[in-house]
Amino acid sequence: MMLFTEVRGLAVLPPGGSGPLGTVTSLTVDIVSGSVSHVRFRDGRFGREMALPWDAVHTIGPGAVRLRAAAVPEPVPSQHDLLGHRVLVDTGTEHGTVLDVAFDTRTARVLALFTTRGELPADSLLGLGEYALVVRAG
Repeated sequence: MMLFTEVRGLAVLPPGGSGPLGTVTSLTVDIVSGSVSHVRFRDGRFGREMALPWDAVHTIGPGAVRLRAAAVPEPVPSQHDLLGHRVLVDTGTEHGTVLDVAFDTRTARVLALFTTRGELPADSLLGLGEYALVVRAG
């Protein structure tokens, strides 16, 4: 298990040990599957934001995100960063903002969300938009 805040700032390393491609800025979550879909990073050369699909990640852990041989950056997906997002319950009440997200580094599955009002189970995720993350009342 790892937290999104632990991943931010990690170097993105290609296979073969050459220099880093950039630094992780955030992780994109596919709400439908409840998994991390992309690793977003700032390109070390030009400062552009790029994204790699989760399938391109070989390992992720303290110190770096290491990529597989066939890792090709993609345009950044339009999903919003979960961290700092307002949380609304499907009944219309507010549940604070997202402080952190725990996920499994092997499967990319989201395990839990930590908000300013407490922990939410990953299976409560319903939708993510520009305004808020919507979760199922539990």
